[in-house]
Amino acid sequence: MKVDLSNRIAMVTGAAGAIGRSTALALAENGATLAVNDVVSPAQVCAEIVQRGGKAACYRADVSDPAAVQAMVAKIESDLGPLEILANCARAGLGSRRSPIHEFPDAEWQRILRVDLDGVFYCSRAVSAQMVTRRKGTIINIASAFGIVPARFQCAYAAAKAGVVNLTRAHALEVGQYGVRVNGVAPGLILTETSRAAFFGPENKQNADALLRHIPLGVAGDTEDVAAAVLYLASDAARNVTGQVLVVDGGWTAGFTRDW
Repeated sequence: MKVDLSNRIAMVTGAAGAIGRSTALALAENGATLAVNDVVSPAQVCAEIVQRGGKAACYRADVSDPAAVQAMVAKIESDLGPLEILANCARAGLGSRRSPIHEFPDAEWQRILRVDLDGVFYCSRAVSAQMVTRRKGTIINIASAFGIVPARFQCAYAAAKAGVVNLTRAHALEVGQYGVRVNGVAPGLILTETSRAAFFGPENKQNADALLRHIPLGVAGDTEDVAAAVLYLASDAARNVTGQVLVVDGGWTAGFTRDW
């Protein structure tokens, strides 16, 4: 997919992660200048963008810290210029803990909510203030299919991503009158190093088969599929699209599939 994002400044949070990296690369390949963020050093992603002929600068900050977010956004605008695109890709990850709600620990609940929901709010709030003044900008939040159809033993992640879905809609309602668009992307099963190890190793064929039976297209997605959806929503092709969550899940959430 090719769109024209020339002369636009884009910020991608969580860019050291699989979806964040693909999103940053896609935006840069279509002309945007990237402000690449992560809580760990995003230098490798910046270097990759530059090696491919793009423009990027690194900003290390914790999106769950509102003061750090405000300082980062101010620094980006001082260094690069007005932000026109924000892709909220930072995520805490599910971790290895899978527990029913009556056994779910406080620390794990707070860890996930702080990044996956609070972080989206803090970054969106900081960027919106300037976008509203300039009456221009677009924000794309990475939600999840689990924010639409929850899974067992993942109450914090399901709650955080469901929050992102409705935060996206509420935000769009508030800033549409200023020419600012807010949308989301909800990935389903996406192939990353983590998901490959958990579900697609030779010893996990039963897990993979069970998952794929719930997906009408019968295949897992790639991070590039998610990045393509972000790219569309960031582009002028989506100029009349706001308050929407584009589900990229092979049909997983379309309805219950069964063989009988």
